[in-house]
Amino acid sequence: MQGSLAAGARGVLAAVGSSVIFAGVFFITPMLVPTSAEGLWAIRCLLTIPLVLLVLLAGRQRELIVGIWHRILARPLIILPLVASALLLALQLWIFGWAPLHGRGLQVALGYFLLPLTLIVVGRLLYRDRLTWWQWAAAGIAAVGVVFELFRVGGVSWETLVVCVGYPIYFVLRRQLGTGHLGGMFWDLVIVLPALLFFVVREIVATPALSENPLLWWLGPLYGLTTGLALILYLTASKLLSLSLFGLLSYLEPALLMVASLLNGERISAGEFVMYGAIWLAVLVITAGGAVQLLRSRGGRAG
Repeated sequence: MQGSLAAGARGVLAAVGSSVIFAGVFFITPMLVPTSAEGLWAIRCLLTIPLVLLVLLAGRQRELIVGIWHRILARPLIILPLVASALLLALQLWIFGWAPLHGRGLQVALGYFLLPLTLIVVGRLLYRDRLTWWQWAAAGIAAVGVVFELFRVGGVSWETLVVCVGYPIYFVLRRQLGTGHLGGMFWDLVIVLPALLFFVVREIVATPALSENPLLWWLGPLYGLTTGLALILYLTASKLLSLSLFGLLSYLEPALLMVASLLNGERISAGEFVMYGAIWLAVLVITAGGAVQLLRSRGGRAG
């Protein structure tokens, strides 16, 4: 019992730590100008590769990397969906750095708010997952907000769609490939390694960025290492916590990303309050429903 409680406490700390670090990185990203989003993406991925490798080796999970390599040798055409998986992840990591540089952090944060709801829909349509009434209610409320925005401005921002639609596609593809683990993410990053090196040279080494902003000498590597650490904490939390509690804690990150965006000077327009209000209400419904379910399950085990 004490061991499970300790693991749960570590999981909560890892989840909260991950969200706080991601939000902090989101907040300091504008300080990294004149580095481009492509340069930041390259730094982040390059420094994440050794961190992921270290975690795999420390956990004696080397076979997760080697196993995929053997699959590539046995079926060379599998490299095509692996490349697609790598590009989908690259897009998500790139937009995380691009958005705060261009004053579009709120749109990306909204995508993260919608992501659990779109995953509910995908799970229902593709995998016949059973949904509770409060999950249906949350999805419906969010849909009302999105439909309102469609009528108001003719669509939802592409940044929001990249996150809330792109990630489900990425997760489904990884599930089909059997690469839904840290070894699969390692290969996602290694596949784009030539692009990473290219953008480091073109966007950082071959530009006056370092001389124009000396902070980049230490803030750039710190950016890459902290985002890699946040990713590891996130994955650690997903293993230590129950799915319900992990899902509830996952809403902390977009909430903090929204705060970081507002602190960076972004503003929610009057016309967007209906959509944001619907999304927040949906989040409250799904959070309350998940909390009640979690408490009931723990009460049942205690009895």
